[in-house]
Amino acid sequence: MTDRTVHLPVSAQPTVADIVGFAQRAEDRGYRRAWLPETWGRDAATVLSAVAERTDDIGIGPSILNVYSRSPALVGQTAATLQELSEGRLRIALGPSGPAVIQGWHGAEFERPLRRTREYIDVVRAVLSGETVDYDGDIFTLGGFRLRCDPPETPVPIDAAGMGPKSVELAGRFADGWHALMLTPEGIRDRLDDLRRGAELGGRDPDDVRVTLSLTCAVSEDGERARELARQHLSFYVGAMGTFYRDALARQGYEETAHEIAAAWGNGDQAAALAAVGDDLLDDLGAVGTPEAARERLAAFERIEGVDRVAVSFPRGAERGEVEATIDALAPDA
Repeated sequence: MTDRTVHLPVSAQPTVADIVGFAQRAEDRGYRRAWLPETWGRDAATVLSAVAERTDDIGIGPSILNVYSRSPALVGQTAATLQELSEGRLRIALGPSGPAVIQGWHGAEFERPLRRTREYIDVVRAVLSGETVDYDGDIFTLGGFRLRCDPPETPVPIDAAGMGPKSVELAGRFADGWHALMLTPEGIRDRLDDLRRGAELGGRDPDDVRVTLSLTCAVSEDGERARELARQHLSFYVGAMGTFYRDALARQGYEETAHEIAAAWGNGDQAAALAAVGDDLLDDLGAVGTPEAARERLAAFERIEGVDRVAVSFPRGAERGEVEATIDALAPDA
């Protein structure tokens, strides 16, 4: 069986201590790593510092840091610091995100995302080596940068996130792992072909590239409540977050559904957007429902050849008790 990890809730939480509490709970329940999404709430570096200080064994990592809002040298420094605080438990994930986030929220041009991600990985690795960084790329040019502290004794693996064929190929060619999200089982298999092609282009063994699948999970004794949370989550991301997720669904055989959701959101009809998310789509993209049903569906994703880690993630509308119930029900030893 693959190892289970957890994506800490992307939704707003009352305090940083609440987020840390979820990580501690996941550690107690046997999860291997606590990933922290960085969206429009608290920044990942600060919160992961608190998680590192208040846990003992669980791995930590941001998933994802976008490659536009920070310089790669700064991310290298941040990774070195978090690796020190966590005593070697860090793994980071980088990715371009999408225009709605980069242009709309950060005021940066969403230009050459694949090339930028590739060079970003190069620079972060160079910084973490502790050597002087002299880098001359198409996008980044650095000269004379060097850490003023010792580089990490334990190397920091660098993963890349991506949903499209070329971005996944890039992960296979240049990164230590690939973070997959909003993919059906068939969609994962298609992208795994892209990952293997990238690894071969880079002269690498595809088995050396770790695949982490982020899976929307919601568990409740009231199975319909769990499924409703997942519907709300999916319709929001497809309808309100630009074309990024809509295009991903369309590539996986749900083009009509994706456009129906987006059109309903665009017309301000959230009820219609929710209604467009059918049971087949919910089961193709997550593990939601009663504890028994969710465990069975999660196990099916774990059996997909080529998936190394499944990260239990939560709908944005899930309340604290619902997050805790899902962590408990889907724990590795549950």
